Amino acid sequence: MISRRIIRIKVLQILYAFFTSPETSINNTEKELIFSLQKTYDLYHFLMALILEIDKFAQDRIDLGLKKHRPTSSDLAPNTRFVENQLINQLKINISLNKYLETSKLSWSDNEEIIRKIYASLIDQEFYQEYMAASEVSYSGDRKLVEEIFKFLILDNEEIESLLEEQSIYWNDDLDFVVSMILKTFKKFKEDSDERQALLPMYKDDEDRQFSKDLYRKVILNHADNVILIKQHTVNWDIERIAFIDNLILELALSEFLYFPSIPTKVTMNEYIELSKYYSTEKSRNFINGILDKALKDLKKDNKIIKAGRGLIGEAEE
Repeated sequence: MISRRIIRIKVLQILYAFFTSPETSINNTEKELIFSLQKTYDLYHFLMALILEIDKFAQDRIDLGLKKHRPTSSDLAPNTRFVENQLINQLKINISLNKYLETSKLSWSDNEEIIRKIYASLIDQEFYQEYMAASEVSYSGDRKLVEEIFKFLILDNEEIESLLEEQSIYWNDDLDFVVSMILKTFKKFKEDSDERQALLPMYKDDEDRQFSKDLYRKVILNHADNVILIKQHTVNWDIERIAFIDNLILELALSEFLYFPSIPTKVTMNEYIELSKYYSTEKSRNFINGILDKALKDLKKDNKIIKAGRGLIGEAEE
């Protein structure tokens, strides 16, 4: 499921587009935000389809070997452990996965070369060779192999990253997160899982679904107040010279402090400082950390931070 961290990242990206484009409306850019989150969920299914294509490529090689005019002994008695991988076979028949791929028209059919390269790299991997030579077959061993393919051959694969960037601008920063979603999904599969085995939902719950819209609108609707608040805590800085992306990160964090009572302030602090590691310089990160810390203390002193329920976690310690 799409985590709140990825929601915050998507909101940041769409806010940047909103504030830097002269011809945008809240409604239109909100639709773009929802679309960008849907594309992340598309990628979740698209990458799971990739393992099926690698498996199909392996099966095609076995079939071609058997059709040779003069097949070798290995052609006639191929090692079929990979193509009989239990987890992959469960994914092949999974109703949710197949329905989503069919409806969304997601396919690797035009990317045969990258499938071939991944397979060529796979058969050279020590973990694959050990798997194929193992004397015992187990479901845990089958699942571990698939997990290792994602960790070592799909994640941080420059060709896959390039391909994803070409196919959708919304996939530029999603690969790491989506692979973690997929690995979490595999943990839920068991040896007796059938075609009805559930995949992860797009959102954890309706609250998370609404969070994306609410966070986006709160920043825009309270932009003027946020700017004033940032100026108050950057008296020794020229706010016009603060990186625009840093200002947006500050606005997002301040909005969560003030308008989301169920989110603990420590969670908000940690999330946006972490987010700044990817979108700001090291100097900016320290700046954001310092400004948020100072702003939060002043807002609490003025009784402007009102938290309830889960939002109270950690507050009593201060």
